[in-house]
Amino acid sequence: MIDPSLPVLAVTGLARERRIAMGTGVEAVGAGGDPARLRILLEGRPVPGCRAVVSFGIAGGLDPSLKPGDVVIGTGIVSRDGRRSADLDAAAAMVGLLAGLPNRVISADLAGVDAAVLSVADKASLRESTNAAAVDMESHVAATFAGRHGLPFAAIRVICDPADRALPAFAANALTPEGEPDIRGVLSALVTGRARLGDLMRLGRDSNAAFAVLARCRSCLGAGLGIPLPPSHS
Repeated sequence: MIDPSLPVLAVTGLARERRIAMGTGVEAVGAGGDPARLRILLEGRPVPGCRAVVSFGIAGGLDPSLKPGDVVIGTGIVSRDGRRSADLDAAAAMVGLLAGLPNRVISADLAGVDAAVLSVADKASLRESTNAAAVDMESHVAATFAGRHGLPFAAIRVICDPADRALPAFAANALTPEGEPDIRGVLSALVTGRARLGDLMRLGRDSNAAFAVLARCRSCLGAGLGIPLPPSHS
């Protein structure tokens, strides 16, 4: 039996995502964009302590039609371990709550990976092998955790970098363990030529736009990220 008094667990990668997710009926956790650390964090919970699990944050686009700021509600998560379906009632509830959002909202599969997908070619390859609309580094871990404990799972991801845009190579290591931007790492990448100022400015513009949409989504979803209570308690 799922205890309806428990919070929804929002699983994030970035500290900014975690701060946006937090609110009434929501506990937010994250591991700085490190899936291995995230697995340890979740496995360290002696009991799940939540009534549902939601992967929450920004993502890279795989579907060429998606632009920065578009919203993907996950229908399932595809990873090297196969595909896990999302809870369709939870996904439908999210879509309904976001109906007034001016941004495009679609329902589609997400790809979950353990290493950042940076190049346009790698994004295209992942799209071809998974048919997923977007990719992130937490959804597959969160879905596995939810499945292990028999909990509803949902995902909401806002597109940051679209399918036709590569990320600078240093971006794979540009976070602190807490999920904050590693300023020293960014400056080092600029000094050594591993990053160009124009690329950083474009990434900053796209990420700020994605975070703004994510915050609007959070406001629309409300308490418990809009995840319905168990039928006997709704």
